[in-house]
Amino acid sequence: YDALPELSQYEVGLANIFIMHTSASLTINENASPDVPLDLNDALDRIAPEGNMYRHSDEGPDDMPAHVKSSLMGPSLTLPISGGRFALGTWQGIYLNEHRNYGGGRTLTVTIQGTKRSDGRSYPPPGAR
Repeated sequence: YDALPELSQYEVGLANIFIMHTSASLTINENASPDVPLDLNDALDRIAPEGNMYRHSDEGPDDMPAHVKSSLMGPSLTLPISGGRFALGTWQGIYLNEHRNYGGGRTLTVTIQGTKRSDGRSYPPPGAR
């Protein structure tokens, strides 16, 4: 929430998070077990393995599989906002999935629509409640 302080001003709304790249993706999944992202990556590697079976190989053997994985998972999320935070389930977390072996910096665009608090104040950060 430090990277998006204006979120704390919203009583209710929606936030769209969009990654501006074709070889990375966004998804929501379990955020409790450190095995989940590893298992997701293993499953995606079985679906879209590296190899010489792709026509598009100009940027290396990991590039086209990264495009396939990004298309499967998607470039954006739309999240409900409630009380100044994302209204996620107990075990849910937001994943930025890097599908290249050595991906570079990634840029996100966040668009918020909703109703701000009528008193003009912000909700306290998570953990301070």
